[in-house]
Amino acid sequence: MTIDNTAAQSQLGKSSAYVDQYDPTQLFPISRATQREAMGIKPGALPFFGADLWTAFELSWLNPRGKPQLAIVHFTVPCETPNIIESKSFKLYLNSFNGSTFATADAVRERLRADVAEALWRGSDRLEGIGVKLIVPDQFDTEPVHELDGLNLDRLDIECTHYQPAPELLTSDVTQMAVTETLTSRLLKSNCLVTGQPDWGSVQIRYSGPPIEQAGLLAYIVSFRNHNEFHEPCVERMFTDILRQCRPTKLAVYARYTRRGGLDINPFRTSWPQALPANARTARQ
Repeated sequence: MTIDNTAAQSQLGKSSAYVDQYDPTQLFPISRATQREAMGIKPGALPFFGADLWTAFELSWLNPRGKPQLAIVHFTVPCETPNIIESKSFKLYLNSFNGSTFATADAVRERLRADVAEALWRGSDRLEGIGVKLIVPDQFDTEPVHELDGLNLDRLDIECTHYQPAPELLTSDVTQMAVTETLTSRLLKSNCLVTGQPDWGSVQIRYSGPPIEQAGLLAYIVSFRNHNEFHEPCVERMFTDILRQCRPTKLAVYARYTRRGGLDINPFRTSWPQALPANARTARQ
């Protein structure tokens, strides 16, 4: 069973009341299934592993003496969850901690873990965990800033004429020996599915297989520029398009989007089981 919430029913693009008392009902899950099915991804047969790495930069609550407390939070959301959480509702939910009292940071972390996991798995017969890591102010200096590793495709002087996803731009040379490459670009841009506001990102593509034609790959990344879709399906669309068009034996796609509303969302999809990338922000994040 899937939930029937749609993005249009969310608070995106609407005036919203500021709630500063703990309220988990602010979370608005949206099923992943609709957009996955449109890409030809069948339920229960995902062609990838991975997770969505969220960072919340604006979390505050009160200790028992009424003193405000602060933290940055890293969330690790498995791609197998049936739902995503619409980002504005996530922001409203985090705001609801602002005037609420919690005895310890551990109590906040456990509340976040329980509420967010319930929303992500809602409508499913499964209820599994998610990763939640609180970074308290004494640890802020340990948060790394690092650009995505790999050969920068943006060095190429190409002509760009497509601004909606154009998988036909993707080619590989099956007559050549297989290679293993890591390619990156900072030119990823897509738009919010509901509001049309721009979402800026960087993307890293790691693969093994026939050499992918780099100019075509860069033009394909640029082709998302006027495309309206949430971050997670954008990355899944990239993954499935590259897999189908270029036939790599291994493929991983990782995007880091700049924050909006104090949140950044960074989907990672891979064709083989492996450790998740470190949740290190780029300079633009």
